[in-house]
Amino acid sequence: MRQGIVKYNNIKAGLLTEEDHGEYLFEYDEIYAQTYPNQFVTFQMPVSTRSYRSKRLFPFLMA
Repeated sequence: MRQGIVKYNNIKAGLLTEEDHGEYLFEYDEIYAQTYPNQFVTFQMPVSTRSYRSKRLFPFLMA
């Protein structure tokens, strides 16, 4: 498993995890979600307390 911190405007927005079986998981940081509920990292992933899962790396991280 590998993990990386995702920042938005130099503020910790969440945590990206590549799980051992190859899926990706993105979770917004709890404090970020409470403080910046309208500052999402991508339109497809609005700020939420739920996790986002994908079998491929999220496109916004491929730039």
